[in-house]
Amino acid sequence: MDMMISFRQLRLFLALADTGSVSAAARSLHVTQPTASMQLRDIAESVGLPLYDVISRRVHLTEAGRELARTARTIAGEWERFGQTIDAMKGLTRGRLRVAVVSTAKYFVPRLLGSFCAAHPEIDISLEVLNRDGVVQRLRDNLDDLYIMSMPPTDSALEDQVFMPNPLMMIAPRSHPLAKRRNISLQQLSAERFILREGGSGTRMAVDAHFKKSRFSPSLRLELGSNEAIKQAVAGGLGIAVLSRHALNDRLDDDVVAVLDIEGFPLASQWHVVYPKGKQLSPIARVFNAHLQEQSQRWSGKAEKRRQKTARPITTARRGRAPQT
Repeated sequence: MDMMISFRQLRLFLALADTGSVSAAARSLHVTQPTASMQLRDIAESVGLPLYDVISRRVHLTEAGRELARTARTIAGEWERFGQTIDAMKGLTRGRLRVAVVSTAKYFVPRLLGSFCAAHPEIDISLEVLNRDGVVQRLRDNLDDLYIMSMPPTDSALEDQVFMPNPLMMIAPRSHPLAKRRNISLQQLSAERFILREGGSGTRMAVDAHFKKSRFSPSLRLELGSNEAIKQAVAGGLGIAVLSRHALNDRLDDDVVAVLDIEGFPLASQWHVVYPKGKQLSPIARVFNAHLQEQSQRWSGKAEKRRQKTARPITTARRGRAPQT
């Protein structure tokens, strides 16, 4: 098939796919709407198939349109990567970094981005914060440079690096009778009502897997898509919940909820940074990926020092004397 489509036309069609509007796509490329409409007709004629329908003034891509959008996005990404590579050869570090993260990662990713931008002030950042399904869909569509989540999809070929622990903790109201008890078994929670993240979230997937393995069926009161909403519901006495440590205060004693001492908790989970296998990362994305690894090791070292500092000292009997009982 001999298709004559210019790079500028591909950018116009990509803007149409991203905005869902011919007028918005025209504005993004600084052309008039009639010019954009004519160019889009030329693209469709070159492909030989309808690329989109307009329903209720909204653009909906056809299957051929979705394939063209994916191809255009790949070409645009490669061109941007080439530009960054040339800038790097010239000793320049500038361009755009696109990162998509699940909602729980918003508690620490902005700090990582802040320290990164301080070192590279000429880089523009595009940060998408979505639920897991939204991030996975952006990953499948190859919309960003890097993706941060705790439960990457298993049905896609990915480059996957673990860069930081993500412990999941059981929380309850501070006045809850179990707040001061130790070594609580899951079965002792059979009468409790649970408030959990929505189905499909990484936290929920890890919790469900642990409960299934432990043959525990929680009594579910609420499903919520917000960590803050869950914390406030727990603080209000609506039930107990499982949340990422990152969604709690740095000083647990200052939080509005209490962390329960439950057998098997905190659940071991990790944060992953992923991208499609075979994708060539831009120089900026490679530098940020290295920054993630460096900062996570620094944070882990600080966390270990805090744990050692707050650990209860182990007393031993003096030499030559029997230990007191």
